[in-house]
Amino acid sequence: MATSRKRKTPKIAPTKANSPSSLDALFRPRAIAVIGASRRVNQIGHQIVRNLVEGNFTGPVYPVNPGATVVHSAHCFKKVSGIPGVVDLAVIVVPAPLVLDAVKDCGKKGVRGIVVITAGFSEVGGEGTSRQVELVALCKKFGIRLIGPNCMGILNTAADISMNASFADTQPIRGRAAFLSQSGALGAAILSDARSLGLGMSMFASVGNRADVSPADLLEYWGDDEATTEILMYLEAFGEPERFMPIARRVSRKKPILVVKSGRTASGAKAAISHTGSLAGSEAAVDSLLYQCGVLRVDSMKELFALAGAVQAGKLPSGRRLAIVTNAGGPGILATDAIVSEGLVMADFSKKTNTLLKKLLPPEASFANPVDLIASGDAKRFDAALQIVRTDPNVDMVLAIFVAPIMIDAESVATVFAKHAAATEKPFVTCLPGKDQHDPAIEILHRAGVPNYRFPEEAAAVLIGLRKLKKLRERPSEVAPKFRVNKTKARKVITSALDAGRDTLNGTELFTLTRAYGIPVVPSSIVSSREQALSKAKRLGFPLVAKVEIKELSHKSDSGGVILGIRDREDLLDAYDTLEARFGKDFPNMEILLQSMRSGGVETFFGAASDPVFGKMLAFGLGGIHVEILKDVVFRVHPLTPADAAEMVNGIRSVAMLEGARGKPPVNKAELEELLLRLSQMLTDLPEIAEFDLNPFLAGYDGEGSCILDMRVRLERC
Repeated sequence: MATSRKRKTPKIAPTKANSPSSLDALFRPRAIAVIGASRRVNQIGHQIVRNLVEGNFTGPVYPVNPGATVVHSAHCFKKVSGIPGVVDLAVIVVPAPLVLDAVKDCGKKGVRGIVVITAGFSEVGGEGTSRQVELVALCKKFGIRLIGPNCMGILNTAADISMNASFADTQPIRGRAAFLSQSGALGAAILSDARSLGLGMSMFASVGNRADVSPADLLEYWGDDEATTEILMYLEAFGEPERFMPIARRVSRKKPILVVKSGRTASGAKAAISHTGSLAGSEAAVDSLLYQCGVLRVDSMKELFALAGAVQAGKLPSGRRLAIVTNAGGPGILATDAIVSEGLVMADFSKKTNTLLKKLLPPEASFANPVDLIASGDAKRFDAALQIVRTDPNVDMVLAIFVAPIMIDAESVATVFAKHAAATEKPFVTCLPGKDQHDPAIEILHRAGVPNYRFPEEAAAVLIGLRKLKKLRERPSEVAPKFRVNKTKARKVITSALDAGRDTLNGTELFTLTRAYGIPVVPSSIVSSREQALSKAKRLGFPLVAKVEIKELSHKSDSGGVILGIRDREDLLDAYDTLEARFGKDFPNMEILLQSMRSGGVETFFGAASDPVFGKMLAFGLGGIHVEILKDVVFRVHPLTPADAAEMVNGIRSVAMLEGARGKPPVNKAELEELLLRLSQMLTDLPEIAEFDLNPFLAGYDGEGSCILDMRVRLERC
């Protein structure tokens, strides 16, 4: 048995199988067995034992291998059940066909946590998938929490645990970031890069196939861990979005969550009757889900590590005003360009700050923002300038840039930077171009916990990320209101269509559905003869629009199925004859929809579609032909909150069209937000609605005359 340091660890009591505390057996074990421990140095089973022992795990480590007597100077057991003491965690490295027998033996021993390193399960399909199903069933039977299979392992750097139960060749630095990696191979690189960048870890998990413990489980567990102040994730796929969302919403309000989600490129959307279905894809769903949960998605591991280092400093900006103090004009300009292009602003200094800087700086220096101390700027000048700038009430964050000339002591400047970073609650980051990670000046900043970056654009991107995290944390979390609707009438329409074997609603049913939910529709009538057309026209009044009603025709205007500007009786008869000539032969049961012709507003678009992973999504954007041409559409995962609805309406690139562009009056954006919430309630009440388009929806100027001009709805039995 390997020697261990004595520690105070509470007894791991039986817990509910899926409760957060059930993960204590994995991350806070009293003793660990390594099943498949090997005497050969180049084997995974040897590396795991070595990492546990040399990483100073505070409990006993029990190698298990029926063919060995000693592994890494520790007595080797033939089975877990033969170990005399308690075992909370087992790390399994045996070949795939032997894993199930090992798990059964762990169950008999009372092991409560298992990490299956071994591959050969669902990732290979066939027999591997069946083996994984049986593995999960065994773990449930014995009340065991499982990480993996097909993973790299886990670790906990807490002083009273000090556990590296992985086969990584890097011992992590103790810190406050918890990291989840869905890729085992990438996990090893993550630990190596984190150490080289000075990023400290609290816990790490390579989850592999996610057969049991999921990202949602770890998020909940780390959210309650006092040693963890930020959570980092590399994800290839979501497992339980319905669990992930409420947990992430709760945790992100107290701890920053950063995610790299692979798969940015579109893989194509399946054919759908709606614009929403063709525009929506899993990546849009991922972006929407993470944003709604307060999670910041970044594009690369490099960006993740850069931002994570700044997050560990524990400071988020109260506003978006940045001050730059530099000794070189070029890097200051590069940082300014990057900042302004992403929506932050360069701070306008107070009169007091301007006066003090003028007194401090030589005539050739610049006291405007960015403050340029010129090449002669030494530690003393940086010290005075930073004291003035960082205390300015108009400044929310500070970037200090030092390009080291040969005559200036870089270490003394770094010491000044560390002093001011510690003295302020505002984000304070530095940039020392040309200095590598082992330069003494950089090491001073690392030891002081000051985020430092090699390039000014990188430092600027980090400050932008911190501002995004602050805004995510401040998102309102109120629940959507419940509107008074006629759910019974709407339900009857849905049931009737499905019972008739139809998966789309006809014109009359569409009007009934939308009116039941308080959604205005342009005055309309469906006709099937000239006589009916003339009769309905008297009620509707001219001018009119005529549209063919054919189930198989998705894009009416593209096919010549829409005639506008019908001014009188003769125009109406001509329009009827034209549509009948174009479509009557191929569609003898065609009907014609007559609508009052409306103008004086902005054509918008409301839609819903079903994502295969995340479920229902809602969309908003400019309507009419602009939907497909401009693709100026914002998505959110259903159900919506009022904040979601407001962000959708204000989030389109062409929001100025809604606010009164080129002398036009504004539309009522609050009305559009309410409509989104009504549609979200409709999807909740009527889950058979798979997708819909309200396109166009005319948003009337000043809120007058807003109404649906065209719509379609597709149903699916639940």
